[in-house]
Amino acid sequence: MSKPSDPVLIRVWKGDPDDVFALFPTDPADNYGRLCTSYQHIGQHSSADYDLCIRKSRPATRREAAPLLTELRRIGYKPRVLQRASRRHHDQRLSAARGVA
Repeated sequence: MSKPSDPVLIRVWKGDPDDVFALFPTDPADNYGRLCTSYQHIGQHSSADYDLCIRKSRPATRREAAPLLTELRRIGYKPRVLQRASRRHHDQRLSAARGVA
C-alpha cells in the first residue's frame, strides 16, 4: 500500500521572496492541535500558527516552491499542494493531537 499524500501549503513571507516555507495543516506541532508543523530549508521542522503565517505570507509560485518540494520529497513526504486548508484539515490536526483515530 502506498503512503497517503501530505497536504501542504507552500508560502513565502511577505517582503522576503527568498524565505519559502511549508505548512502542514493536518500535522499537529503541540499537544492541543493549535499549532501545525512547518518546514523550511534552514531550521527545517518547527511549529507554526497557521492563521498568522497565512496573514504574513503569500502563496509561493511554482518556481519558488519547486526546490522546497524537492527537498520534502527527498526526506519522505508525499506533498499534495493546497492553496488553503479547509475546516476538515484543521479538524484532522485537532483529532491527531488528541490521539483520536
